[in-house]
Amino acid sequence: MQEQESVLRLCVAVAKSGNVDACKFGASCRFTHDIDAYLAQKPADLEGTCPFTVLGQPCPYGLTCRFSGTHKDNHAPSESHEINTLSKDVQKLLWKTKYKFPRASEQIKHLGLKEVIKIKASALAEDRSADHDNPDVSCELNGDEKTESSCNTAVNVEHDSSLCEEMDKLGGEPLDGDSVARAAKKSKIEVVEINKEGAGTHDTKLEPEDPNLVNGLEVPSNIPSSCRVDLVATPHLRERKIIDFREKLYLAPLTTVGNLPFRRLCKTLGADITCGEMAMCTNLMQGQASEWALLRRHSSEDLFGVQICGAFPDTVARTIELVDNECSFDFVDINMGCPIDLVVNKGAGSSLLNKPMRIKSIVQASSAVTKRPLTVKVRTAFFEGRNRADSLVSDIYDWGASAITIHGRSRQQRYSKNADWDYINQCAQKAPDDLHVIGNGDIFSFTDWNRHVSGSSKISTCMIARGALVKPWIFTEIKEQRDWDITSGERLNILKDFTRFGLEHWGSDTKGVETTRHFLLEWLSYTCRYIPVGLLDVVPQQLNWRPPSYCGRDDLETLMASDSAADWVRISELLLGKVPEGFTFAPKHKSNSYDRAENG
Repeated sequence: MQEQESVLRLCVAVAKSGNVDACKFGASCRFTHDIDAYLAQKPADLEGTCPFTVLGQPCPYGLTCRFSGTHKDNHAPSESHEINTLSKDVQKLLWKTKYKFPRASEQIKHLGLKEVIKIKASALAEDRSADHDNPDVSCELNGDEKTESSCNTAVNVEHDSSLCEEMDKLGGEPLDGDSVARAAKKSKIEVVEINKEGAGTHDTKLEPEDPNLVNGLEVPSNIPSSCRVDLVATPHLRERKIIDFREKLYLAPLTTVGNLPFRRLCKTLGADITCGEMAMCTNLMQGQASEWALLRRHSSEDLFGVQICGAFPDTVARTIELVDNECSFDFVDINMGCPIDLVVNKGAGSSLLNKPMRIKSIVQASSAVTKRPLTVKVRTAFFEGRNRADSLVSDIYDWGASAITIHGRSRQQRYSKNADWDYINQCAQKAPDDLHVIGNGDIFSFTDWNRHVSGSSKISTCMIARGALVKPWIFTEIKEQRDWDITSGERLNILKDFTRFGLEHWGSDTKGVETTRHFLLEWLSYTCRYIPVGLLDVVPQQLNWRPPSYCGRDDLETLMASDSAADWVRISELLLGKVPEGFTFAPKHKSNSYDRAENG
């Protein structure tokens, strides 16, 4: 089995060049160099042309490409249209916790929040001695401060939030040493030894760091250390680039389905603003490549934001400083409305709506470390009937946010009822004139857009989420002010464009084809909800409608209306060839607004 697996995986260098001597690892390479054996078991090529050949570029997948028969001898340099990739040097710094965050550290200290995150060993001496024999306790090296004879102990706040809960109870004021120590005793302290032989002893020696280097960049030596924080000072809020969100078509950041190929497709259909999928702060700080992939940006995304999610001011501020240094984007959005249990249970997402002072600390710390506009996304409330968003809009601009997006539902409600646009308008009326208020929820036609944007002078624009998933041509409808009675052939062409973009992004080899198929099927689980305009008695369609089974105007339209996963797979086979043997698919997202019980 292992030998068969190695044959399936051809060395990348050999595949790209077609030369068995191209690999620098030679016989020690983990992958096969047997081209004949690989080609003997390689599946037949798919119909169509390699997407890279269409672009006039050499295919980076070479012999492993599922369209390799269409390759030409093209020696033009390969050109990538995607940016925001994580460099190996930065990833290594993150892995070793050696990346420096001067702006975030200074701002956290300025706000009096540093003591909440880091606790000196002297304040925990009693606690450490009591837990000396406890196997759960060890010593964690603090990568942000120099350590000489003893180490600083840090509470793992990502797993235990008692410290920040203490801060919230005190109205967000900084805790003194005694309060921190009391809070720390309630926490489980997670630490690691400084070195393997004499961990935590006074004999521990650490290699001194060059004070003239910050993340590998040299700081001029003639500048006093007391002034060096000015080197990384961010411009005042009023001096930063201003983004005018007014009446721009904003594609919402959509987990899983809001991937780069889908955003690229929506740009071709008229979207003005795009935003990457939500990325978790802790994963970005750990240098996880899969999380950094969510920050990728295509060159066609001319107004692009990144969205992050975190629970604590120091984590969010450091993450924003990190992406501000390493990525290209136009604004950064903090998600304080995510309803997912996994996120809420960590104290992030919509759970922050119950902790307004935590929101204040996060926004203040974050806005001070970025050079770009900061936006915040919230829901109306955490619990149904206990609206909180209106109490935020009057202050959030003073804290440093340029815009706030309000989803007109509570976390408890999820998607089970219509969005409360009356409450969104109520919030907009309380907002300062310079704060952009963006509404979100149930935009599914140009009439919905006109009613909410043109009907309110205080709402800058609307964010379009599920409406764009069901019919991405909604952006064209809004710009052209018409209901587009799109044909099944036109819809198939849109699916073909997504497939082509997916193969360029995820790859045209077998793995890339199946990854593209997976995300295509996830998207088809939404597109099947579209009802053609020509079949409707009442126009426009509403998002929560669930029609009975119907026959379309042709066989393809009927197939596209099916809510059976087997039919979605058939559509994918029209575009990407036969699925592998034993293939099954179950959609990741199943909206509770689209339930049979809701409509009787």
